[in-house]
Amino acid sequence: MSDETEELTPIDMAHAAMEAAGDEGAARLRFYERLADAELFLLLTEEALDDNVSPEIFDTEDGRFVLVFDREERLARFAERVAPYAAMSGRILAEMLRGQGVGVGLNLGVAPSAILIPPAAMDWLCDTLSHAPQETEAQISEVIAPGGLPEELITAIDTKLATAVGLARVAYLVGTRDAAGGHGHLLAFVDALEQAEGALAKAASEALTFSGIEAGAMDVGFFTGDDPVTASFAAVGLRFDLPEPAKPEPLFQEAPGSNPAKPPILK
Repeated sequence: MSDETEELTPIDMAHAAMEAAGDEGAARLRFYERLADAELFLLLTEEALDDNVSPEIFDTEDGRFVLVFDREERLARFAERVAPYAAMSGRILAEMLRGQGVGVGLNLGVAPSAILIPPAAMDWLCDTLSHAPQETEAQISEVIAPGGLPEELITAIDTKLATAVGLARVAYLVGTRDAAGGHGHLLAFVDALEQAEGALAKAASEALTFSGIEAGAMDVGFFTGDDPVTASFAAVGLRFDLPEPAKPEPLFQEAPGSNPAKPPILK
């Protein structure tokens, strides 16, 4: 049973919004975005060894499912025992389950967001997350204040960048005009780590995708703080401050599921 006094998680709130919206697609997209970005705890049959995990798989009349929870205490409450688990993001879980014919039982019996997610939906999520933005050259003739973009996209960008700790100093959402008079929007990152540019561009692309917005509605660019155009961004743009990194922690062994390039292997 769920604890009604427990603070709701982002997944709980996104699930409630999806349920309230019925067949409305935007709320469903936002739920899957929260699922992809969340840290999830996968119930295992035994302790994980290196990158090999052995999840508990439950056979039901609706198919085969692994069990995940968005809080450790929810997993413990469900298992009613000390149970082994692996922590990983929803995107890594989707990659791990891709093509396996196994769905996800999320927060079953312990939260208002309890739901069975079928294998086809997890395959769709994995495919959606694998789309990479296209790189193009664009000439901007004028920077203007942004306008005409839905609030859902602004919120999605803010939520995405809140997790991009230390990857850039700041970002500005601005309107643009090109030499031919065409209008567009640009998400301009300032002083981004060079090795993080791909991840930041993908995060912006996902914000568009899960907001149900056309992919061409916003470009992404990278600039330095001393670039002359950066002052124009600051003057008219919508500013997003990215979190600064915490002080370094002691070295630790990489946990299974913590590296997006190395999803755990089902045993």
